[in-house]
Amino acid sequence: MSTAKARGALGRYGEELAARRLAEAGMTVLRRNWRCGRTGEIDIVARDGDALVVCEVKTRRAGSFVHPMAAVTPAKAERLRGLAERWLQEHGGAPPGGVRVDVVGVSLPDRGAPFVEHVRGVA
Repeated sequence: MSTAKARGALGRYGEELAARRLAEAGMTVLRRNWRCGRTGEIDIVARDGDALVVCEVKTRRAGSFVHPMAAVTPAKAERLRGLAERWLQEHGGAPPGGVRVDVVGVSLPDRGAPFVEHVRGVA
């Protein structure tokens, strides 16, 4: 399997685990992998009560030197806020609870269960 295909499969698996975690937390997943032209992609769009949540998912294998959460730089957070604005424009404006940017980090150890960490309101 090529490196790009392997990375894609890893990302999809992490996004599946993240979507499950958000649902277990009582959130409703509205859309996965929402693309906005060349601007980018939102991994998961969800509703948490009356708030819209734009969620970035980062998946890493064991032994990676970078914690999944460290991959969301200020520039990435700014891009996510812009994508959230585009989503709102296309889907009827801001909900009463506003918009929040969350990150779900998925760490996959060599053995044992994946570790899924959800951080709310990173940007």
